[in-house]
Amino acid sequence: MRMLAQLHREAPRLSPAEQWHLRYLDAWQTGYQGDYTKADVQLRAVAEHSGDATLAARASAMRLLGLGFTRRYEEAFALAERLATDLPNIKDPLARFQVLINLSQSMLLADKRDLALKYARMVEGKLPPGETLCPPRTLQITIRYDSPQLTSSSPEFHQAIETCRAAGQPVYVETLHLVMVEAYLREKRPSKALAFLDRIEPGIKSNGFYAHMESAAIFRAKALFALGRLAGARTAALTALSLNNPDEISEANRDIYEVLYKAEKKLGDTAATLSYFERYALQDKGYLDDVSARALAYQTVQQHLLTGKLETERLSKQNAVLRLQQALDAKAVETSRLYILLLLLLVASIASWLYRLKRSQLRFKRLSHHDGLTGIFNHQHFIGEAARLLQAMKKKTEHACLIFIDLDYFKQVNDTHGHAMGDAVLKQTVAICQQELRPADLFGRLGGEEFGILLAGCSRHLGMDIANRIRVAIGATPMGHDDCVITISASVGLASTEVSGHDLQRLCMEADMALYRAKGSGRNRVVAHAGTGDLFNEGTPVPGPALRSGATSRSVAEFE
Repeated sequence: MRMLAQLHREAPRLSPAEQWHLRYLDAWQTGYQGDYTKADVQLRAVAEHSGDATLAARASAMRLLGLGFTRRYEEAFALAERLATDLPNIKDPLARFQVLINLSQSMLLADKRDLALKYARMVEGKLPPGETLCPPRTLQITIRYDSPQLTSSSPEFHQAIETCRAAGQPVYVETLHLVMVEAYLREKRPSKALAFLDRIEPGIKSNGFYAHMESAAIFRAKALFALGRLAGARTAALTALSLNNPDEISEANRDIYEVLYKAEKKLGDTAATLSYFERYALQDKGYLDDVSARALAYQTVQQHLLTGKLETERLSKQNAVLRLQQALDAKAVETSRLYILLLLLLVASIASWLYRLKRSQLRFKRLSHHDGLTGIFNHQHFIGEAARLLQAMKKKTEHACLIFIDLDYFKQVNDTHGHAMGDAVLKQTVAICQQELRPADLFGRLGGEEFGILLAGCSRHLGMDIANRIRVAIGATPMGHDDCVITISASVGLASTEVSGHDLQRLCMEADMALYRAKGSGRNRVVAHAGTGDLFNEGTPVPGPALRSGATSRSVAEFE
């Protein structure tokens, strides 16, 4: 709270993006305090208007729990389906972590425990920086709580508690403690449950988490009732009731009123017993109705998804085969079975022929666009795609870098070791470059040992960094064929739209000039065209590719 107050005092000096993040933190604090309706309004505004895909994913993930708490189940499950579908596109580790955690909890709400456990285990696969195994392991314990194999003495319980305690996450520690208390009650060990509650209750009060305080009071009431301490059970139940809306239908209120009516019955207060029993019956019916409502909402969402998929498939099947089938159906009573069979065979033959024709077209199209040796774009297709991408980036006012790479003394490789070695060097060079490139970058072979790369959305300095990493990786990687191993270097020329604009012809000319300077100044270096002067990235000049020992012992040789 103090940190949020400090941030709000700094709010006028925050950027718009930082202010949206502050609004996200406000929503988180509101939900933590139990006002889920207000928190949902705040989170929805962040998700829909912040313009930040990562922040929107985190806000949507937090909305899942609030929608469940406020019983907007259909909306919650529809949002869960959207997040699950979009999960492969969520690249930020923390956002993906939050989405998986909340997807797991929403599937638990729908009683889809297998799905809930799957999402919880996915969280463990790739934890974001600063996060620990505590949240997913706590969630797995919660999901598996009803399993007969999980008891208060199960090692998973204690391992999860130690993991959360070591991570310094007290809220999760208290969650596991409360699950253990409930396990003691389920095992009919109320004394153990009560003693454990006495031990953990100071920490629960210190954390101030509303749900934990409510659960602790309910478990205390159940334990005291089981021990026959009826007055104490009644007091604890009334304390739990004071933390909640007594008229709200919930599992918590159902448990509270059950303890109250049973305690009053044993204490002999008939009027109070009847009053609390009526409320318990109302809560129990409401709770069962709520469980049914969750299941119905989940099925409704699944039905809507199925209906949408079927409609999409129906609209996509507008082709000649369907029209022919309709004609056959209309005349089915007028034709013989043999005629129908012949027509179906004809349709199958046409479909098979069209399928083979389409596959051939796609194969020829790929061959016309890609280099036969390395599998990357050929010269013509690379230039075409680069021109298209540069025009798109010009409209978005984004920058790009064009890199030309030439392998030093490559002719000597072919002359000395033959073209099989040369082909192997070209293929390994392509593999090295692809490891350093991003999915949006274009990569093509311009001819011989020269390659071109268009780095999309890339500043000049970042382009220099990528180009230099490629140069260093090529020089540091042994390349070979059979038992012969050599090292080879590369010269790199770079041109940037920051200096040269988005015209491809000019970028090619200036990248080529920079490459020429790189080779003329000693090879094995990166040179960037800078308009008034060139930015050099020095490498180590080499006289030629070095041969190293392979499977059999050889002396080291160098090409002059």
